[in-house]
Amino acid sequence: MNHPLLPFFVHSPWIGALCVVILSLAACALILSTLLRTGLAWRLATDIPNERSLHTRPTPRVGGWGIVPVSVVVMLVATSSLWLAAVLAVAPAAVSQIDDRRGLPARVRFGAHVVAVALLIALNPAPVPWWALVAVGFLMVWLVNLYNFMDGSDGLAGGMALFGFGGYAIAALTGLVPQIDLGIASGAVVGTAAGFLLFNFHPARIFLGDSGSIPIGFLAGALGYWGWLKGTWPVWFPALVFAPFIGDASVTLLRRLSRGEKFWQAHREHYYQRMVRLGVGHARTALSWYLLMLAGIVLANWALALTTLQQWLTVAAWVVVMVAVGVVVDISWRGHQALLSEQA
Repeated sequence: MNHPLLPFFVHSPWIGALCVVILSLAACALILSTLLRTGLAWRLATDIPNERSLHTRPTPRVGGWGIVPVSVVVMLVATSSLWLAAVLAVAPAAVSQIDDRRGLPARVRFGAHVVAVALLIALNPAPVPWWALVAVGFLMVWLVNLYNFMDGSDGLAGGMALFGFGGYAIAALTGLVPQIDLGIASGAVVGTAAGFLLFNFHPARIFLGDSGSIPIGFLAGALGYWGWLKGTWPVWFPALVFAPFIGDASVTLLRRLSRGEKFWQAHREHYYQRMVRLGVGHARTALSWYLLMLAGIVLANWALALTTLQQWLTVAAWVVVMVAVGVVVDISWRGHQALLSEQA
């Protein structure tokens, strides 16, 4: 790979990654503060509260306007091997921005996600059977959409991006097969997520919106796939890093499907939504999820040095922890609902 920044990143990967994080943070914060200051944020896309919302006032959904262009530009400038992932992230972002403003049918949105994932895998196929690539593609499309499903509480999705891509960056720069491009690209998303959180942590002044959540979900899948393709981490690593998001969204989806409900419609049944409604609040809910995700990331990076069997046992153990956390929230929620029924 011939790239003008390569010598610097090779000799000082951690300093380079830190510089990328700081510059991305500043650029994202500047864009979002300008949108707020000029009033353009509300004209681009505004979230109007309804009976399913956790917030009570109209709030602009323009987080993607700071996160996506900055992340994509950094990836194109500093990580030449990941140019395709950067370019493909723009397409679902554009479709999602139209959806934020005017609304689009679910099949159109979903089709854009499938095409982006399919192109990434088709042009960079892993040396595995075709059915394995189809399975990985399905999981990547699911990751794209679950990030959208989980964007409903102040500071949550942005914080998960900060920690999740931070976990990617650490593994990419310190793993048995280091990938400097992957570490720098992950650092770009970390920086933009931090810049976004300056305006999104409770009480939020800006929401992520589909134009932010969808491309972040795509990049989570794309960079996760790239790390697996290049041997930087096993296939389980991205799933363990984003385990809280994957677990909450997957369980909630299965419950809604079992009741014959339309899973793409807005609702307030996610575990994080129930925590907020139980009185934990936006800030403490976000902080609780940060700690849970941080623990999973530390565990995932530690497990990279273990044998294959030990790695999968570690994954299984963390699944048990996730289930236990979900059971605690479920029990608390049922008690809350019973109390409300008695008071009615």
